[in-house]
Amino acid sequence: MSGIIINNNSTISSSSSSSSNSSSVHAMKATSNGVFQGDNPLEYALPLAIVQIVLVLILTRFLAFLFKPLRQPRVIAEIVGGIILGPSLIGRNTKFLNTIFPAKSLTVLDTLANLGLLFFLFLVGLELDLKAIKKTGKKALCIAAAGISLPFVLGIGTSFALRATISKGVEKLPFIVFMGVALSITAFPVLARILAELKLLTTDVGRMAMSAAAGIRVLQWFLCGFSCVARVSWMAKRCPEGEPIKELYVCVTFALVLVAGLATDAVGIHALFGAFVVGILVPKEGPFAVDMVEKVEDLVSSLLLPLYFVSSGLKTNVATISGAQSWGLLVLVILTACSGKILGTLGVSLLCKIPFQDSLALGIIMNTKGLVEIIVLNIGKDRKVLNDQTFAIMVLMAIFTTFITTPIVIAVYKPIRKTSKSISKDRSIEKKKDTKTELRIMACFHNIRNVPSMINLIEASRGTEKKEKLCVYALHLMELSERTSAILMVHRARKNGLPFWNNNNNKNNDCDKIIVAFEAFQQLSQVSIRPMTAISTFTTMHEDIIKSADRKNTAMIILPFHKHQKWDGTFETTRAEFRVVNKRVLEQAPCSVGIFVDRGLGGTTHIAASNVCSELTVVFFGGSDDCEALAFGLRMAEHPGNSLKVVHFLPSSKLLNDDGKDNVRVDVVSSENENNKAIFEVKEKSSKDDSIEYVERFVDSFRDVVEGVRDFNRCNLFLVGRTAQGVIGECLSNSNVSVKSECPELGALGNLLVSSEFSTTASVLIVQQHQNHQMFSTPTTSNPTNDHKVEVVSE
Repeated sequence: MSGIIINNNSTISSSSSSSSNSSSVHAMKATSNGVFQGDNPLEYALPLAIVQIVLVLILTRFLAFLFKPLRQPRVIAEIVGGIILGPSLIGRNTKFLNTIFPAKSLTVLDTLANLGLLFFLFLVGLELDLKAIKKTGKKALCIAAAGISLPFVLGIGTSFALRATISKGVEKLPFIVFMGVALSITAFPVLARILAELKLLTTDVGRMAMSAAAGIRVLQWFLCGFSCVARVSWMAKRCPEGEPIKELYVCVTFALVLVAGLATDAVGIHALFGAFVVGILVPKEGPFAVDMVEKVEDLVSSLLLPLYFVSSGLKTNVATISGAQSWGLLVLVILTACSGKILGTLGVSLLCKIPFQDSLALGIIMNTKGLVEIIVLNIGKDRKVLNDQTFAIMVLMAIFTTFITTPIVIAVYKPIRKTSKSISKDRSIEKKKDTKTELRIMACFHNIRNVPSMINLIEASRGTEKKEKLCVYALHLMELSERTSAILMVHRARKNGLPFWNNNNNKNNDCDKIIVAFEAFQQLSQVSIRPMTAISTFTTMHEDIIKSADRKNTAMIILPFHKHQKWDGTFETTRAEFRVVNKRVLEQAPCSVGIFVDRGLGGTTHIAASNVCSELTVVFFGGSDDCEALAFGLRMAEHPGNSLKVVHFLPSSKLLNDDGKDNVRVDVVSSENENNKAIFEVKEKSSKDDSIEYVERFVDSFRDVVEGVRDFNRCNLFLVGRTAQGVIGECLSNSNVSVKSECPELGALGNLLVSSEFSTTASVLIVQQHQNHQMFSTPTTSNPTNDHKVEVVSE
């Protein structure tokens, strides 16, 4: 029972007597009668807890925003936020401390924090798949063992130095164990986020670090199970795929988590261990574990868990580290922690014949600390194993070692980037059509909303069986966040990203629908589908798209438009960050790019090949982008269910006379051969194939262009070039039309086709052909407001 008493009383200020603390706690009521009745809300538990929670959320989120350019995980911001609010900084003001964090409120705060921690450890147990650990390999297990053993031994050595100086009088054995564990910990969730942020997750170093860290986690959490957990396994097996889990099962699971925590606390072990055991023994197959994560993680990770760091920060007083001896011990602990992890991992990695650069990076990455470190330190302080000064030293060590991981890895590790062996001139549909090799397209999507029309577009693009086979890399773009489910996805990442094809990896109903849609399409068509997933922040998502397209030697990247159509036909922004991603891909893509504006191409379901009946319209002015759109249209025309109409707009004699400047004529001449070749091919095919129609239109002005395009607006899909060249291209660029600047990445004609001023139900594919050393005028970033949104959302 003494353990329980220590947990409660350890949060109370040492300056107050136990009797006064007891009376103060009992005197604090839950709610007030209101300020109009003369009550101060901050004297009551509930309103004071609300103020504390709001303050914690605002401060930690603000710090996370400040640390984001330094590529630091949010856990650093939460730990630092706790220290700032504690007696180290703001808490030095006794008026603030007694008003916002009075001693009588800390029991409530600690209870909420530990309740959040209890369920967070349940999520951690859900995240850990013991079956996956068996597949880590001997190298990873050896590295994991070295990553624990040497730091543990050095931690024991450091404990003697601390006991002889600032930790006199503490129990010898518990102190030695706590120091060994504290120095040997590797924070798996933090490590996973750092690897994903640095784009090292799918490298050899990243995979080895993930496997070794998972092995360390198993060795760190050596626990026994409880008989009641068998009930959870039984319930998990009774939850079929595609159906929501019963509310009764959710309630029983939550109750088991609390009962397991109570049982471990009653025998003198921290309550979180019982919750962790319940999570780890829940079967990972099926929807049960996934649904439980979704029901718990937002409330716990975003609201309750930051309170735990604040509770730790209120116990951390950096001012206790004073004098040369204390600062020297801090340096000693940091050096011991870093050298133990780095040297232990480096030595075993070299013995396993891992290159030196990779081994060094692996050692640095394995040195990350996080929540588990803070948990261990808090348990040590609650059990009176760590005094205030030792606790502060260990907390600063955890912050420092994690903070320096990212910049040091960036500085010392320069992985060799494998580039595609293909020649850049073949990275377009137009250049690829003359070869007999497989045509590769990368189709990107963000959610289930993009999938049906994207599949119908792929179906329309497959050509005929006589032509070369079409291979589509279906790239699911997913945001890397601080959510536990995001770490689950990162943990299960494979060489080419996370295959959403694997039913065991499903995270929600959307993924189930995506799987069914793509599996059905692949079985019914001649198209080869290669599923991939890019898990990254929005600020670096374009890098994943570009590198994947280059590595897979694709001829075109198809991106979804950042807006979706509403019921009234107008468009609204889905997320502004998608637009930034599209712009950056347009600027840096190693192949052609298409932005797909979806107005329900084929409806909301996949159309079978025998039922495809689409009218396609290519608007042709001239230039490389228009030629690429035309080449794509001609390939789509090979599908037996498609008909193609090529509308060639030509300048009238009046327009040539009005705009016949030398620079315009140079543009016309420079692209004349390319245009003539493309148009000649269309005319030749239209004479032999009734499904292809060629139409010429002479125009005098931009208004004539608009009226001409409107005459063909009853099609299913428009294919247009992003930038038109020649006389009409100049006419489009110089036209004073308000819609022109709304989405510059679509070009003038693309903006017209997606604007509310142009009435059509046709979807639009805006195409940009890949050119060697091509420079685009589209800015690399959005306006400052959008940039701010990107930074906040992409934590």
